[in-house]
Amino acid sequence: MQPRPLRTTVIGSYPFPGWLEFASQNLNSFGPADIAELQEDAVVVAVHDQLAAGLDVITDGEQTRFDFNLSFYGYLEGIELESRTPRQFGPPAHDQRGKHRIAETLRAPRGLGAVEEFKRLQRLAPSGPTLKASVPGPYTLSGRLLPNAEYSDRFAITEALLPFVRDELSALVAAGCMELTVDEPSMSCYAHKEDRRRFVDIFNRTVEPIFGKCRLSTHLCFGNYKGHAVGLRQYAPMFPDFLDFNVDEIHVEMASREYAELEVIEQIAKRRDVAVGVIDVKSYYLETVDDVATRVRQCLQYAPPERLSFAPDCGLSQTARWAAKQKLANMVAGVRKVREELGV
Repeated sequence: MQPRPLRTTVIGSYPFPGWLEFASQNLNSFGPADIAELQEDAVVVAVHDQLAAGLDVITDGEQTRFDFNLSFYGYLEGIELESRTPRQFGPPAHDQRGKHRIAETLRAPRGLGAVEEFKRLQRLAPSGPTLKASVPGPYTLSGRLLPNAEYSDRFAITEALLPFVRDELSALVAAGCMELTVDEPSMSCYAHKEDRRRFVDIFNRTVEPIFGKCRLSTHLCFGNYKGHAVGLRQYAPMFPDFLDFNVDEIHVEMASREYAELEVIEQIAKRRDVAVGVIDVKSYYLETVDDVATRVRQCLQYAPPERLSFAPDCGLSQTARWAAKQKLANMVAGVRKVREELGV
């Protein structure tokens, strides 16, 4: 059950401030101490905006990552990072992101960097809100690595990455992280054509050391590269198999899909908590407080308040900060309105 009925939370990422975007394109102008200061200041900004919105659960906004996933490759040894974009022109889409060649046996002797991120958040965030970390699962992390003679396909690469992710999750819990999301959007994007039971086995082996030791969730979405989805946007193929994920909470993307398949949350709520995406991060329509309250009431037709939390559909890194701030504030106010109606 949720620590608080109708809890408000986020997935992980938050927009970079404009000055951080500029600085990241001119890193040669900064020294190591300057960069550390930039990172801390950016996390302070992300924390401030989330606190101002009134969220129950906050993150560091993933301010020190290129995105929710790609920065982790910088911690892997044995790969040659691709710097060229395969397709330079035309509409923005996932095929503009290059893949990396595996040159040697994969290693992660320094971990994946998420522990340092969380410790920074612990240091900078005030007491009150729950602090959450998000880490991509090994199947999603394998998506931008090219198979070779040692790793014959994506699943072989996934198996090589799995212990690195598992160790990072264990280290996060040891560092005091009690709210953790393991992001596997690639599993939800390919659930319609891959072996779902194999996905469940991979996921559960990844989280085995930490399941039951923290509040664990997963985020099932359809991709969000520059406001574009990549997968078949249907939840039906995932269930009931994905209910066997060893998690406390499953997050589903609903707002951008006009609440199609909302009834699936009834199925989820029978076994797990469910976080419903009620903010469309791909749209610049600013959901009003009443919009959110209406959607919360609609969700209550399928699941009880003690099983429900509410969040944006995905991370907010692809949304302009001015819009993200207002969307989060309206989301929290809309949920609070229904809480008051119910007296919870």
